[in-house]
Amino acid sequence: MQKHVLGVDVGTGGTRAVVVGERGQILASATEEHQPFASPEIGWAEQHPEDWWRACSIAVQKALADAALRADQISCVGFSGQMHGAVMLDANDAVVRPALIWCDVRTEKQCRDLAEKIGAEALIRLTCNPALPNFTLTKFLWVRENEPENWKRVRSVMLPKDYVRFRLTGSKATDMADASGTLMLDVAHRRWSDEVLQAAEIEKSLLPQLFESPEICGKISASGAAATGLQPGTPVVAGAGDQAAGAVGMGIAATGAVSATIGTSGVVFAATDCPALDPKGRLHTFCHAVPRRWHVMGVTQAAGLSLLWFRDRFGAGGNNADGNKKEDGRDPYDRLTAEAAAVQPGSDGLLWAPYLMGERTPHLDPNARAALIGLTASHTRGHVVRAILEGVAFSLRDSFTLFAEMGVPVRNIRLGGGGARSALWRQIQADVYGHEVEILEAEEGAAYGAAILAGVGAGLWSSVDAACDQIVKVALRVTPQPAVVERMNTSYAAYRRMYPAIASVLG
Repeated sequence: MQKHVLGVDVGTGGTRAVVVGERGQILASATEEHQPFASPEIGWAEQHPEDWWRACSIAVQKALADAALRADQISCVGFSGQMHGAVMLDANDAVVRPALIWCDVRTEKQCRDLAEKIGAEALIRLTCNPALPNFTLTKFLWVRENEPENWKRVRSVMLPKDYVRFRLTGSKATDMADASGTLMLDVAHRRWSDEVLQAAEIEKSLLPQLFESPEICGKISASGAAATGLQPGTPVVAGAGDQAAGAVGMGIAATGAVSATIGTSGVVFAATDCPALDPKGRLHTFCHAVPRRWHVMGVTQAAGLSLLWFRDRFGAGGNNADGNKKEDGRDPYDRLTAEAAAVQPGSDGLLWAPYLMGERTPHLDPNARAALIGLTASHTRGHVVRAILEGVAFSLRDSFTLFAEMGVPVRNIRLGGGGARSALWRQIQADVYGHEVEILEAEEGAAYGAAILAGVGAGLWSSVDAACDQIVKVALRVTPQPAVVERMNTSYAAYRRMYPAIASVLG
């Protein structure tokens, strides 16, 4: 009898479930949307964990029905999910308050206090990362400081996907990759950091048990089975945070494998055999979903968002007032990139700094601001769009520049997200990085990576490496153009001078 596995990704906007066969093929998928996150004040972002569980139950039932499989034909379940969220449960395992999710940045004071108490350099040494408002620990500290009555009720804490798995299995567990984004993990030694917990005055008994991503950490309970239609007793693996799981789904497992993914944000992700540390904390260093492996990751806050922002504010049509209308049958993005493709590389000197939402890598500056520099009367909309595409690629190249400083090897680069679907953006990235880039036959996202981890746990594949080698296939390779690479190097040098200039003007 063929074996099948289930991957579940608890995202921000919704939960996706995919059923995967033993050859890696997707047999069915389903997504159930979440309620929009609440933002009671500027910089706040909260979701109800019970809503994630509701969405998971519906998505899993839909996927099983679409795959026409019996519950006993699912061999194992894996989870992925949004990172950094703070879920707090009381003595009865009820949710104490809505979860502060990854994009909640109310904790700047707690970050400063923690860095002062431990020492900024010591914190990076202990956890491989600086104190950032996104990270989970700072959210717990905010609740303790601002909502003491709520904090008194807390008896256990966990991350978003781990709460959903808890509801499915009754097991309180997490994985090394997701735990890396809490600021409580000794990333180098893959264990909770006693030093950080002691300094933050967080009891270790609150934390879930740690597992490697493909390890089985629980089995589906009777109540979990009743809610989802899965078989009681089915094993469940620890899974991984969305970035590490997504990387597994793209085959980024061995050292030297790198992905550059452009969604709303942009992420450059490199697998390593040891914890490569940036002493300045400009890159994230986390445990990988592959046991005994790590990864470094750079983040651009407004990658695809830059193009979306331009489309929504300035339109993509001709003289039509509705600039986003498909007036000629083309997608608005296709119309914009066609105009950009008619412009020479370098955009005739026009440069875009994509700091619409501040910036993480390499500036760690939430107050950074975007800029379009070099405009003349001869520039067209196509020039602006091409400058945006190039500027986003330059921002991702900043991560590759840091990789070179740190000695992180880059052997092959795989593209994902919207930046992989546009032929022009693919070529721009190859030319900006000065490196051949690869496009996969299918990019299925973090839920697919979670399913691969479940498959390793179920014995469908002997290891994560073996699974990636067998089922992740390259469809296309794009080669950099030497003359254009030289032009992009000149533009990148100018781009690098933009941030300090903008900062000096804005103060």
